Amino acid sequence: MAANAISADRLLLFGATGDLARRMLLPSLCALDADGLLPENLKIIGTARSEIDDNGFRDMAREALEKYLPAERRGGMATFLNRLTYQALDATSLEGFDALAKHVGPSTNNNGDGGLAIFLSTAPSLFGPTIAGLEHAGLTGDNVRIGLEKPLGTDLESSCSINDAVAAAFDEDRIFRIDHYLGKETVQNLLALRFANILFEPIWNSNYIEHVQITVGETVGLEGRVAFYDDAGALRDMVQNHMLQLLALVAMEPPTSFGATAVRDEKVKVLRALRKVEPAETVTGQYRAGAINGEAVPGYDDELGKDSDTETFVAIKAHVDNWRWKGVPFYLRTGKRLPERVTEIVVKFRCVPHSIFEEKGSGLQPNQLLIGIQPEENITLSLMAKVPGLGVEGVRLREVPLEIAMPDAFVGQHRRIAYERLLLDLINADQTLFVRRDEVEAQWQWVDAIREVWEEAGITPKTYSAGSWGPSAAIALAERDGVSWHE
Repeated sequence: MAANAISADRLLLFGATGDLARRMLLPSLCALDADGLLPENLKIIGTARSEIDDNGFRDMAREALEKYLPAERRGGMATFLNRLTYQALDATSLEGFDALAKHVGPSTNNNGDGGLAIFLSTAPSLFGPTIAGLEHAGLTGDNVRIGLEKPLGTDLESSCSINDAVAAAFDEDRIFRIDHYLGKETVQNLLALRFANILFEPIWNSNYIEHVQITVGETVGLEGRVAFYDDAGALRDMVQNHMLQLLALVAMEPPTSFGATAVRDEKVKVLRALRKVEPAETVTGQYRAGAINGEAVPGYDDELGKDSDTETFVAIKAHVDNWRWKGVPFYLRTGKRLPERVTEIVVKFRCVPHSIFEEKGSGLQPNQLLIGIQPEENITLSLMAKVPGLGVEGVRLREVPLEIAMPDAFVGQHRRIAYERLLLDLINADQTLFVRRDEVEAQWQWVDAIREVWEEAGITPKTYSAGSWGPSAAIALAERDGVSWHE
Protein backbone atom coordinates (compact mmCIF):
# COMPACT_ATOMS: atom_id res chain seq x y z
CA MET A 1 0.00 0.00 0.00
CA ALA A 2 1.33 3.44 -0.90
CA ALA A 3 2.16 5.64 2.04
CA ASN A 4 -0.33 8.31 1.05
CA ALA A 5 -3.15 5.72 1.00
CA ILE A 6 -2.89 5.08 4.75
CA SER A 7 -5.60 6.61 6.93
CA ALA A 8 -4.20 9.21 9.28
CA ASP A 9 -4.07 8.69 13.03
CA ARG A 10 -3.35 12.40 13.64
CA LEU A 11 -4.90 15.52 12.19
CA LEU A 12 -3.04 18.80 12.62
CA LEU A 13 -5.19 21.93 12.21
CA PHE A 14 -3.38 25.20 11.51
CA GLY A 15 -5.49 28.27 12.30
CA ALA A 16 -7.36 26.18 14.87
CA THR A 17 -8.71 29.18 16.78
CA GLY A 18 -9.83 31.07 13.65
CA ASP A 19 -13.27 31.66 12.18
CA LEU A 20 -13.15 28.77 9.70
CA ALA A 21 -12.20 26.30 12.42
CA ARG A 22 -15.00 27.50 14.71
CA ARG A 23 -17.74 27.61 12.08
CA MET A 24 -16.83 24.67 9.87
CA LEU A 25 -13.88 22.46 10.78
CA LEU A 26 -14.56 21.60 14.41
CA PRO A 27 -18.34 21.15 13.87
CA SER A 28 -17.60 18.93 10.84
CA LEU A 29 -15.16 16.76 12.77
CA CYS A 30 -17.53 16.45 15.74
CA ALA A 31 -20.37 15.40 13.44
CA LEU A 32 -18.14 12.80 11.76
CA ASP A 33 -17.16 11.49 15.17
CA ALA A 34 -20.81 11.25 16.26
CA ASP A 35 -21.52 9.16 13.14
CA GLY A 36 -18.59 6.84 13.87
CA LEU A 37 -16.72 7.86 10.71
CA LEU A 38 -13.44 9.04 12.22
CA PRO A 39 -10.66 6.50 12.78
CA GLU A 40 -10.99 5.27 16.36
CA ASN A 41 -7.46 6.30 17.30
CA LEU A 42 -7.46 9.69 15.51
CA LYS A 43 -5.95 12.52 17.55
CA ILE A 44 -6.72 16.12 16.58
CA ILE A 45 -4.05 18.72 17.33
CA GLY A 46 -4.88 22.39 17.00
CA THR A 47 -2.23 25.06 16.50
CA ALA A 48 -2.36 28.85 16.20
CA ARG A 49 -0.76 31.91 17.76
CA SER A 50 -3.19 31.98 20.71
CA GLU A 51 -1.46 31.14 23.99
CA ILE A 52 -3.93 28.64 25.39
CA ASP A 53 -3.58 25.11 26.72
CA ASP A 54 -5.48 21.90 25.92
CA ASN A 55 -8.37 22.79 28.22
CA GLY A 56 -8.61 26.29 26.78
CA PHE A 57 -8.80 24.86 23.28
CA ARG A 58 -11.47 22.37 24.33
CA ASP A 59 -13.51 25.15 25.94
CA MET A 60 -13.28 27.20 22.74
CA ALA A 61 -14.27 24.15 20.69
CA ARG A 62 -17.25 23.44 22.98
CA GLU A 63 -18.54 26.99 22.53
CA ALA A 64 -18.16 26.71 18.76
CA LEU A 65 -19.99 23.38 18.62
CA GLU A 66 -22.87 24.67 20.74
CA LYS A 67 -23.18 27.69 18.45
CA TYR A 68 -22.69 26.19 15.00
CA LEU A 69 -23.61 22.49 15.19
CA PRO A 70 -27.28 21.45 15.48
CA ALA A 71 -28.06 19.83 18.82
CA GLU A 72 -29.09 16.54 17.20
CA ARG A 73 -25.62 16.18 15.71
CA ARG A 74 -23.65 16.71 18.92
CA GLY A 75 -23.94 13.15 20.17
CA GLY A 76 -20.77 12.09 21.90
CA MET A 77 -19.40 15.64 22.02
CA ALA A 78 -17.47 14.85 25.21
CA THR A 79 -15.71 11.97 23.42
CA PHE A 80 -14.81 14.26 20.55
CA LEU A 81 -13.42 16.96 22.83
CA ASN A 82 -11.16 14.37 24.44
CA ARG A 83 -9.50 13.88 21.04
CA LEU A 84 -8.35 17.52 21.04
CA THR A 85 -4.99 18.86 22.14
CA TYR A 86 -3.30 22.17 21.40
CA GLN A 87 0.15 23.61 20.76
CA ALA A 88 0.70 27.35 20.41
CA LEU A 89 2.86 28.33 17.42
CA ASP A 90 4.32 31.40 15.79
CA ALA A 91 4.57 30.21 12.19
CA THR A 92 7.30 32.73 11.41
CA SER A 93 9.66 31.13 13.98
CA LEU A 94 11.40 27.90 12.99
CA GLU A 95 12.11 27.09 16.64
CA GLY A 96 8.40 26.92 17.38
CA PHE A 97 8.02 24.03 14.97
CA ASP A 98 10.37 21.89 17.06
CA ALA A 99 7.91 22.05 19.96
CA LEU A 100 5.04 21.35 17.56
CA ALA A 101 6.82 18.29 16.16
CA LYS A 102 7.41 16.97 19.66
CA HIS A 103 3.71 17.41 20.44
CA VAL A 104 2.54 15.80 17.18
CA GLY A 105 4.99 12.92 17.19
CA PRO A 106 6.96 11.41 14.29
CA SER A 107 5.45 11.73 10.83
CA THR A 108 6.03 8.01 10.22
CA ASN A 109 5.93 5.31 12.85
CA ASN A 110 7.92 2.11 12.92
CA ASN A 111 5.03 -0.12 11.89
CA GLY A 112 4.27 1.81 8.70
CA ASP A 113 0.66 2.41 9.76
CA GLY A 114 -0.99 5.59 10.93
CA GLY A 115 0.06 8.88 9.41
CA LEU A 116 -0.31 12.62 9.72
CA ALA A 117 -2.87 14.79 7.88
CA ILE A 118 -2.36 18.56 7.99
CA PHE A 119 -5.05 21.15 7.30
CA LEU A 120 -3.48 24.51 6.53
CA SER A 121 -5.85 27.45 6.96
CA THR A 122 -3.63 30.51 7.30
CA ALA A 123 -2.99 33.82 5.56
CA PRO A 124 -1.33 33.29 2.15
CA SER A 125 1.74 35.17 3.42
CA LEU A 126 2.32 32.38 5.96
CA PHE A 127 2.24 29.48 3.48
CA GLY A 128 5.96 29.69 2.71
CA PRO A 129 7.14 30.03 6.35
CA THR A 130 4.77 27.27 7.47
CA ILE A 131 6.00 24.80 4.85
CA ALA A 132 9.60 25.69 5.73
CA GLY A 133 8.84 25.15 9.41
CA LEU A 134 7.20 21.77 8.78
CA GLU A 135 10.18 20.67 6.72
CA HIS A 136 12.61 21.91 9.37
CA ALA A 137 10.77 19.92 12.05
CA GLY A 138 10.59 16.69 10.01
CA LEU A 139 6.81 16.90 9.49
CA THR A 140 6.84 16.40 5.72
CA GLY A 141 7.67 12.70 5.47
CA ASP A 142 6.11 10.20 3.08
CA ASN A 143 3.32 9.47 5.55
CA VAL A 144 2.21 13.12 5.73
CA ARG A 145 -0.42 14.76 3.50
CA ILE A 146 -1.43 18.42 3.51
CA GLY A 147 -4.73 20.16 2.80
CA LEU A 148 -4.51 23.74 1.56
CA GLU A 149 -7.37 26.18 2.09
CA LYS A 150 -7.86 28.96 -0.47
CA PRO A 151 -6.83 31.52 -1.49
CA LEU A 152 -3.83 30.02 -3.26
CA GLY A 153 -2.41 33.27 -4.56
CA THR A 154 -3.89 36.33 -6.25
CA ASP A 155 -2.82 35.51 -9.80
CA LEU A 156 -1.02 32.81 -11.76
CA GLU A 157 2.43 34.00 -10.74
CA SER A 158 1.73 34.09 -6.98
CA SER A 159 -0.18 30.80 -7.17
CA CYS A 160 2.80 29.12 -8.86
CA SER A 161 5.06 30.53 -6.15
CA ILE A 162 2.89 28.99 -3.41
CA ASN A 163 2.60 25.69 -5.27
CA ASP A 164 6.34 25.58 -5.82
CA ALA A 165 6.95 26.05 -2.09
CA VAL A 166 4.53 23.26 -1.23
CA ALA A 167 5.89 20.98 -3.97
CA ALA A 168 9.41 21.34 -2.56
CA ALA A 169 8.23 19.47 0.55
CA PHE A 170 5.25 17.37 -0.63
CA ASP A 171 4.67 15.27 -3.72
CA GLU A 172 1.53 16.13 -5.72
CA ASP A 173 -0.24 12.97 -4.56
CA ARG A 174 0.08 14.24 -0.97
CA ILE A 175 -1.30 17.74 -1.67
CA PHE A 176 -5.05 18.32 -1.18
CA ARG A 177 -6.15 21.74 -2.48
CA ILE A 178 -9.55 22.52 -1.07
CA ASP A 179 -12.54 24.03 -2.84
CA HIS A 180 -15.35 23.53 -0.35
CA TYR A 181 -18.00 23.61 -3.10
CA LEU A 182 -16.77 20.19 -4.17
CA GLY A 183 -17.81 18.86 -0.77
CA LYS A 184 -21.44 19.88 -1.24
CA GLU A 185 -23.82 16.97 -1.77
CA THR A 186 -25.60 18.47 -4.78
CA VAL A 187 -22.31 19.25 -6.52
CA GLN A 188 -21.37 15.59 -6.20
CA ASN A 189 -24.90 14.68 -7.26
CA LEU A 190 -24.22 16.49 -10.53
CA LEU A 191 -21.78 13.71 -11.38
CA ALA A 192 -24.32 11.08 -10.37
CA LEU A 193 -27.02 12.78 -12.43
CA ARG A 194 -24.85 12.81 -15.53
CA PHE A 195 -23.01 9.53 -15.29
CA ALA A 196 -25.37 7.20 -13.40
CA ASN A 197 -28.40 7.84 -15.63
CA ILE A 198 -28.58 7.03 -19.33
CA LEU A 199 -31.25 9.69 -19.78
CA PHE A 200 -28.98 12.76 -19.89
CA GLU A 201 -25.58 11.89 -21.30
CA PRO A 202 -26.73 11.23 -24.90
CA ILE A 203 -28.25 14.74 -25.06
CA TRP A 204 -25.59 16.52 -22.95
CA ASN A 205 -24.08 18.43 -25.89
CA SER A 206 -24.52 21.32 -28.30
CA ASN A 207 -27.08 19.42 -30.39
CA TYR A 208 -29.62 19.54 -27.58
CA ILE A 209 -28.45 22.21 -25.09
CA GLU A 210 -28.90 25.87 -25.98
CA HIS A 211 -27.06 27.44 -23.05
CA VAL A 212 -26.01 26.96 -19.44
CA GLN A 213 -26.30 29.45 -16.57
CA ILE A 214 -24.36 29.31 -13.32
CA THR A 215 -25.32 31.77 -10.58
CA VAL A 216 -23.71 32.24 -7.17
CA GLY A 217 -25.58 34.97 -5.33
CA GLU A 218 -24.87 36.33 -1.86
CA THR A 219 -27.03 38.70 0.18
CA VAL A 220 -24.18 39.62 2.52
CA GLY A 221 -21.62 42.38 2.15
CA LEU A 222 -18.06 42.35 3.46
CA GLU A 223 -18.81 40.46 6.70
CA GLY A 224 -15.47 41.20 8.34
CA ARG A 225 -13.45 40.26 5.23
CA VAL A 226 -12.56 43.87 4.43
CA ALA A 227 -8.84 43.56 3.73
CA PHE A 228 -9.08 40.25 1.86
CA TYR A 229 -12.09 41.08 -0.27
CA ASP A 230 -10.95 44.52 -1.41
CA ASP A 231 -7.74 42.94 -2.68
CA ALA A 232 -9.56 40.01 -4.30
CA GLY A 233 -12.93 41.10 -5.67
CA ALA A 234 -15.64 38.83 -7.02
CA LEU A 235 -13.58 37.50 -9.93
CA ARG A 236 -10.80 36.12 -7.75
CA ASP A 237 -13.00 35.26 -4.77
CA MET A 238 -15.72 33.28 -6.56
CA VAL A 239 -15.14 32.84 -10.31
CA GLN A 240 -11.55 31.59 -10.18
CA ASN A 241 -12.41 28.66 -7.93
CA HIS A 242 -16.04 27.80 -7.13
CA MET A 243 -17.66 28.82 -10.40
CA LEU A 244 -15.01 27.35 -12.66
CA GLN A 245 -15.19 24.08 -10.75
CA LEU A 246 -18.96 23.98 -11.29
CA LEU A 247 -18.48 24.76 -14.98
CA ALA A 248 -15.90 21.99 -15.29
CA LEU A 249 -18.24 19.44 -13.72
CA VAL A 250 -21.06 20.43 -16.05
CA ALA A 251 -18.90 20.37 -19.18
CA MET A 252 -16.43 17.52 -18.56
CA GLU A 253 -16.33 14.35 -20.63
CA PRO A 254 -17.25 11.07 -18.92
CA PRO A 255 -14.23 9.91 -16.88
CA THR A 256 -13.17 6.29 -17.04
CA SER A 257 -13.82 5.90 -13.30
CA PHE A 258 -14.77 7.87 -10.21
CA GLY A 259 -11.15 8.14 -9.21
CA ALA A 260 -8.98 11.15 -8.49
CA THR A 261 -6.86 10.97 -11.64
CA ALA A 262 -9.69 10.18 -14.06
CA VAL A 263 -12.06 12.88 -12.77
CA ARG A 264 -9.44 15.60 -12.56
CA ASP A 265 -8.00 14.75 -15.99
CA GLU A 266 -11.39 15.51 -17.56
CA LYS A 267 -11.92 18.69 -15.56
CA VAL A 268 -8.61 20.18 -16.59
CA LYS A 269 -9.39 19.53 -20.26
CA VAL A 270 -12.47 21.75 -19.91
CA LEU A 271 -10.52 24.51 -18.17
CA ARG A 272 -7.88 24.48 -20.90
CA ALA A 273 -10.61 24.67 -23.57
CA LEU A 274 -12.08 27.93 -22.21
CA ARG A 275 -11.96 30.64 -24.85
CA LYS A 276 -10.45 34.01 -23.99
CA VAL A 277 -13.23 36.40 -22.95
CA GLU A 278 -13.83 39.46 -25.14
CA PRO A 279 -14.63 42.90 -23.63
CA ALA A 280 -18.28 42.67 -24.72
CA GLU A 281 -18.62 39.32 -22.91
CA THR A 282 -18.00 40.58 -19.38
CA VAL A 283 -19.67 43.01 -16.98
CA THR A 284 -18.44 44.15 -13.58
CA GLY A 285 -20.39 45.92 -10.85
CA GLN A 286 -20.20 47.32 -7.35
CA TYR A 287 -23.16 47.64 -5.01
CA ARG A 288 -24.37 50.92 -3.63
CA ALA A 289 -26.81 51.49 -0.78
CA GLY A 290 -30.10 49.63 -1.01
CA ALA A 291 -32.25 47.15 0.87
CA ILE A 292 -31.89 43.44 1.61
CA ASN A 293 -34.93 41.64 3.03
CA GLY A 294 -36.55 44.97 3.75
CA GLU A 295 -33.59 46.36 5.70
CA ALA A 296 -31.43 49.24 4.53
CA VAL A 297 -27.79 48.35 3.89
CA PRO A 298 -24.85 50.61 3.01
CA GLY A 299 -22.96 50.71 -0.26
CA TYR A 300 -19.61 48.99 -0.72
CA ASP A 301 -17.52 52.15 -0.36
CA ASP A 302 -19.47 53.11 2.77
CA GLU A 303 -18.93 49.65 4.23
CA LEU A 304 -15.25 49.72 3.27
CA GLY A 305 -14.69 53.23 4.58
CA LYS A 306 -12.99 54.49 1.43
CA ASP A 307 -13.44 54.75 -2.33
CA SER A 308 -12.58 51.57 -4.20
CA ASP A 309 -12.88 50.23 -7.74
CA THR A 310 -13.05 46.58 -6.58
CA GLU A 311 -15.82 44.61 -8.26
CA THR A 312 -18.49 43.00 -6.09
CA PHE A 313 -20.35 41.57 -9.10
CA VAL A 314 -19.18 39.81 -12.26
CA ALA A 315 -21.12 38.47 -15.24
CA ILE A 316 -19.32 36.56 -17.98
CA LYS A 317 -20.32 34.87 -21.22
CA ALA A 318 -17.91 31.96 -21.49
CA HIS A 319 -17.31 29.38 -24.22
CA VAL A 320 -15.78 25.91 -24.05
CA ASP A 321 -14.14 25.33 -27.41
CA ASN A 322 -14.45 21.62 -28.00
CA TRP A 323 -16.71 19.35 -30.04
CA ARG A 324 -19.27 18.78 -27.29
CA TRP A 325 -19.87 22.45 -26.46
CA LYS A 326 -19.08 24.35 -29.66
CA GLY A 327 -21.51 27.29 -29.89
CA VAL A 328 -23.06 26.78 -26.42
CA PRO A 329 -22.62 29.86 -24.20
CA PHE A 330 -22.05 29.46 -20.47
CA TYR A 331 -23.39 32.49 -18.61
CA LEU A 332 -21.73 33.01 -15.24
CA ARG A 333 -22.72 35.60 -12.65
CA THR A 334 -21.85 36.15 -9.04
CA GLY A 335 -22.22 39.06 -6.69
CA LYS A 336 -22.68 40.38 -3.19
CA ARG A 337 -25.81 42.13 -1.90
CA LEU A 338 -28.04 40.33 -4.40
CA PRO A 339 -31.71 39.62 -3.56
CA GLU A 340 -31.16 35.96 -2.69
CA ARG A 341 -28.49 33.68 -1.34
CA VAL A 342 -28.48 31.09 -4.07
CA THR A 343 -26.13 28.81 -5.95
CA GLU A 344 -27.68 27.10 -8.95
CA ILE A 345 -26.97 25.65 -12.37
CA VAL A 346 -29.55 26.01 -15.13
CA VAL A 347 -29.30 23.87 -18.27
CA LYS A 348 -31.64 25.17 -20.96
CA PHE A 349 -32.37 22.67 -23.72
CA ARG A 350 -33.22 23.56 -27.30
CA CYS A 351 -36.78 23.72 -28.59
CA VAL A 352 -38.24 20.64 -30.21
CA PRO A 353 -37.27 20.64 -33.93
CA HIS A 354 -40.91 20.65 -35.04
CA SER A 355 -43.95 21.48 -32.92
CA ILE A 356 -47.30 19.93 -33.84
CA PHE A 357 -48.92 22.29 -31.32
CA GLU A 358 -47.50 25.57 -32.63
CA GLU A 359 -50.57 26.72 -34.61
CA LYS A 360 -52.75 26.57 -31.49
CA GLY A 361 -50.61 29.00 -29.48
CA SER A 362 -50.03 26.24 -27.00
CA GLY A 363 -47.30 27.95 -24.94
CA LEU A 364 -44.63 25.39 -25.79
CA GLN A 365 -41.38 26.07 -23.90
CA PRO A 366 -37.94 24.40 -24.06
CA ASN A 367 -37.16 21.89 -21.34
CA GLN A 368 -34.98 23.08 -18.49
CA LEU A 369 -32.89 21.35 -15.83
CA LEU A 370 -32.34 23.29 -12.60
CA ILE A 371 -29.74 22.06 -10.12
CA GLY A 372 -30.05 23.91 -6.82
CA ILE A 373 -26.92 23.73 -4.68
CA GLN A 374 -27.72 26.17 -1.88
CA PRO A 375 -29.62 27.09 0.19
CA GLU A 376 -31.97 24.36 -1.03
CA GLU A 377 -30.53 21.17 -2.48
CA ASN A 378 -32.81 20.04 -5.28
CA ILE A 379 -32.93 18.95 -8.91
CA THR A 380 -35.88 20.07 -11.05
CA LEU A 381 -36.58 19.03 -14.65
CA SER A 382 -39.26 21.12 -16.36
CA LEU A 383 -41.30 19.17 -18.91
CA MET A 384 -44.26 20.16 -21.04
CA ALA A 385 -47.64 18.61 -20.25
CA LYS A 386 -51.18 19.15 -21.52
CA VAL A 387 -53.44 21.28 -19.37
CA PRO A 388 -56.58 19.23 -18.56
CA GLY A 389 -59.73 20.40 -20.32
CA LEU A 390 -61.89 20.24 -23.43
CA GLY A 391 -61.71 23.89 -24.49
CA VAL A 392 -62.32 24.88 -28.08
CA GLU A 393 -58.96 26.64 -28.11
CA GLY A 394 -57.27 23.30 -28.65
CA VAL A 395 -54.39 21.71 -26.82
CA ARG A 396 -52.79 23.98 -24.22
CA LEU A 397 -49.45 23.07 -22.71
CA ARG A 398 -47.83 24.08 -19.46
CA GLU A 399 -44.46 23.46 -17.82
CA VAL A 400 -44.66 20.84 -15.11
CA PRO A 401 -41.72 20.24 -12.76
CA LEU A 402 -40.33 16.82 -11.96
CA GLU A 403 -38.55 17.62 -8.72
CA ILE A 404 -36.15 15.80 -6.46
CA ALA A 405 -35.88 17.64 -3.15
CA MET A 406 -32.91 16.02 -1.47
CA PRO A 407 -34.17 16.32 2.13
CA ASP A 408 -37.46 14.67 1.10
CA ALA A 409 -35.84 12.02 -1.09
CA PHE A 410 -33.44 10.95 1.64
CA VAL A 411 -35.46 11.25 4.83
CA GLY A 412 -33.40 10.62 7.96
CA GLN A 413 -30.11 11.59 6.33
CA HIS A 414 -28.30 14.51 7.95
CA ARG A 415 -27.66 17.60 5.90
CA ARG A 416 -23.90 17.54 6.05
CA ILE A 417 -21.45 20.40 6.13
CA ALA A 418 -19.34 20.38 2.96
CA TYR A 419 -16.16 20.17 5.03
CA GLU A 420 -17.27 16.85 6.53
CA ARG A 421 -16.65 15.10 3.22
CA LEU A 422 -13.43 16.98 2.53
CA LEU A 423 -11.92 16.41 5.99
CA LEU A 424 -12.84 12.73 5.88
CA ASP A 425 -11.26 12.37 2.42
CA LEU A 426 -8.13 14.18 3.63
CA ILE A 427 -7.86 11.78 6.56
CA ASN A 428 -8.42 8.80 4.25
CA ALA A 429 -6.19 10.14 1.43
CA ASP A 430 -8.84 10.30 -1.32
CA GLN A 431 -8.01 13.17 -3.71
CA THR A 432 -11.06 12.89 -6.00
CA LEU A 433 -12.81 16.01 -4.66
CA PHE A 434 -9.66 18.11 -4.39
CA VAL A 435 -8.10 20.37 -6.99
CA ARG A 436 -4.90 19.41 -8.78
CA ARG A 437 -2.14 21.90 -9.53
CA ASP A 438 -2.75 21.99 -13.27
CA GLU A 439 -6.43 22.77 -12.60
CA VAL A 440 -5.51 25.72 -10.36
CA GLU A 441 -3.07 27.07 -12.93
CA ALA A 442 -5.57 26.71 -15.79
CA GLN A 443 -8.15 28.59 -13.71
CA TRP A 444 -5.74 31.40 -12.91
CA GLN A 445 -4.59 31.67 -16.53
CA TRP A 446 -8.17 32.25 -17.71
CA VAL A 447 -9.00 34.67 -14.88
CA ASP A 448 -5.78 36.66 -15.32
CA ALA A 449 -6.66 37.09 -19.00
CA ILE A 450 -10.04 38.54 -18.00
CA ARG A 451 -8.37 41.09 -15.73
CA GLU A 452 -6.07 42.03 -18.61
CA VAL A 453 -9.13 42.56 -20.82
CA TRP A 454 -10.64 44.84 -18.16
CA GLU A 455 -7.47 46.90 -17.97
CA GLU A 456 -6.96 47.13 -21.74
CA ALA A 457 -10.60 48.01 -22.46
CA GLY A 458 -10.92 50.34 -19.46
CA ILE A 459 -13.78 48.28 -17.99
CA THR A 460 -14.69 49.50 -14.50
CA PRO A 461 -17.48 48.41 -12.13
CA LYS A 462 -20.95 49.76 -12.89
CA THR A 463 -23.07 50.56 -9.86
CA TYR A 464 -26.10 48.52 -8.83
CA SER A 465 -28.43 48.89 -5.89
CA ALA A 466 -28.10 46.39 -3.06
CA GLY A 467 -31.06 44.04 -3.35
CA SER A 468 -31.03 43.98 -7.17
CA TRP A 469 -29.60 41.36 -9.53
CA GLY A 470 -26.62 43.48 -10.51
CA PRO A 471 -26.05 46.18 -13.15
CA SER A 472 -28.50 46.46 -16.04
CA ALA A 473 -25.57 45.70 -18.36
CA ALA A 474 -25.51 42.16 -16.96
CA ILE A 475 -29.12 41.69 -18.05
CA ALA A 476 -28.24 43.03 -21.49
CA LEU A 477 -25.27 40.64 -21.71
CA ALA A 478 -27.69 37.71 -21.84
CA GLU A 479 -30.63 39.41 -23.56
CA ARG A 480 -28.49 40.22 -26.61
CA ASP A 481 -28.65 36.49 -27.27
CA GLY A 482 -32.35 36.25 -26.44
CA VAL A 483 -31.57 34.74 -23.02
CA SER A 484 -33.11 35.72 -19.69
CA TRP A 485 -31.34 35.06 -16.41
CA HIS A 486 -33.17 32.57 -14.24
CA GLU A 487 -34.59 34.31 -11.16
